[in-house]
Amino acid sequence: MDNHELTIDRVFHALSDPTRRAIVMRLSAKPSAVGDLFAPMPMALPTLLKHIRVLEECGLVATKKVGRERICEMQPEALRTTDAWLAQQRSVLEARLDRMEAYVLDLQKTENKNGRRKKRK
Repeated sequence: MDNHELTIDRVFHALSDPTRRAIVMRLSAKPSAVGDLFAPMPMALPTLLKHIRVLEECGLVATKKVGRERICEMQPEALRTTDAWLAQQRSVLEARLDRMEAYVLDLQKTENKNGRRKKRK
């Protein structure tokens, strides 16, 4: 497994948890202190810190110490690799759907031309 795939796997793993997605959504708006992230979460602080650590390990979040607070900040560049992979998958699927649509349209033309499908009255 190359580094590219490992990065994508880690990002998807991190985003598979609803708590981590909620943290990412809050940090997308603005950087926040761990205490501010903790306040609305129905969990113990050590549990929240574990979620933040998972987000840090995959590169989605960076933390820094400012005085007595630890500030978390979203790192959107970590999503670029994942976004590129998703765009590639979307392109492949759209091409398949386009081919299938062309095939169905061709079948319909053939059936109409041969008179196989006549509308019932």
